[in-house]
Amino acid sequence: MNKGIVKFFNESKGFGFIKDEETGKEYFVHSTGLKDRINEGDEVTFELTEGKKGLNAVNVKLV
Repeated sequence: MNKGIVKFFNESKGFGFIKDEETGKEYFVHSTGLKDRINEGDEVTFELTEGKKGLNAVNVKLV
């Protein structure tokens, strides 16, 4: 499990980005990959899976 911070999330469009705590890399997250409701600034854990344009965050949960 990776840990990170929700950098941006647009609830109406259903997507955003999570910044990984260790690497500093940002990953795309779609509302279909959420386990909990998230907002900008939330601390989360997540897994990575290969998407159409690179790695996507999935199984995103609040810490």
